[in-house]
Amino acid sequence: MNALRNNVRLIGHLGDDPKVRKLDNGRAVANFSIATNEIFKDEAGNKQSETTWHKLVAWGKQAEIAEKYLKKGSEIAIDGKLKNRSYEGKEGETHYVTEVYVNSMLMLDKKQ
Repeated sequence: MNALRNNVRLIGHLGDDPKVRKLDNGRAVANFSIATNEIFKDEAGNKQSETTWHKLVAWGKQAEIAEKYLKKGSEIAIDGKLKNRSYEGKEGETHYVTEVYVNSMLMLDKKQ
């Protein structure tokens, strides 16, 4: 039951190519975002679509796979967990960020 406490599963399309960098210890980290779409009917019965953007972070081997195989528009399914963090901006203001740390991902694009 512990695995259900902080678990996120999403299917979406990348908004841009992953940005991958190597840390001083040699470990790779990839930052990218995906859009998920929800289609529903409003009170009047009209079909509506709502897009939500999710910031993703992949580490190590997952980051290397993202760098090699993913590009803007790629469709992926991910399993991960939510992480909250904050940082101080240039003007001293505090920014809060919620990210999905990727545990596993599945590329859904058709092979070309």
